[in-house]
Amino acid sequence: MKPAHKAFALRTGRYSEPGRIYLVTTVTEGRLRHFDDWRAGRLVVQQMRLVHEAQWVESLAWVIMPDHLHWVFALGDKSLSEVMCRLKARSSLALNSYLGRKGRIWQKGFHDRALRKEDNLKQMARYVIANPLRAGLVDRIGEYPLWDAVWI
Repeated sequence: MKPAHKAFALRTGRYSEPGRIYLVTTVTEGRLRHFDDWRAGRLVVQQMRLVHEAQWVESLAWVIMPDHLHWVFALGDKSLSEVMCRLKARSSLALNSYLGRKGRIWQKGFHDRALRKEDNLKQMARYVIANPLRAGLVDRIGEYPLWDAVWI
């Protein structure tokens, strides 16, 4: 399967349901580790906040890893694609300016998973924010600067 087809395949069967909670994952182009620099990661956080403040989503938990992002949110009245397009476009502009570069920051597409009612939301959030621990980036989650959850 060619890379362009993979992005298309991620959209197959995608349904955006307002109020539904989603876990979304997106990866940097070429898995470049832009977010080893926590200041670069904060530029993405700023764009996530703007999407939240515009009421496109209600952010519940997120973690920005060196080369990808996991974000748990309740969807507002925009589609998943609109949310991710805005986040990726605006964060790419900010990151390219900060990093003094041009080009794509994020891979095309994203992975989403709608949480079902029987899914344990807090357990999912703990799993998401524990990514830096599992990756061996820190010994305690409090040492990692690029995560948040509404319950903490």
